[in-house]
Amino acid sequence: MTSSWYNELKRPRFTPPNKAFGIVWSILYLLIFISLGIYLFAPVKPNLPVTVGVLIVHALASVSWTPLFFRQHKMLAALFDILLLDVTLVAIITLFLQVSLVAALLLIPYLCWGLFATYLNLAFYRLNR
Repeated sequence: MTSSWYNELKRPRFTPPNKAFGIVWSILYLLIFISLGIYLFAPVKPNLPVTVGVLIVHALASVSWTPLFFRQHKMLAALFDILLLDVTLVAIITLFLQVSLVAALLLIPYLCWGLFATYLNLAFYRLNR
């Protein structure tokens, strides 16, 4: 989802080509769904209410980022949103680790991409205030 606004922004170093985002997200979604499936089918889920709450906050922050950044052009608000994504993802990994090492490890690439996206969001904000 690119726009003329986005295409006109000064780009930070290491900004991937637009085509890369679809490929990366396809792989990440597959890993996320497998991880979530492992968690959901586990016979014992300690801290289930907390995990569900964190997953909901994470999902809401996830769907908020794109409109904040691309539609509303609010890069600072998007930065706070993506920081919330990062924090909740660390919590999810920690909670999933109580159930399955594999489920937790499958989310590490997502965390790496999220931290990279946080760098990009911050850099876009700093370059294009």
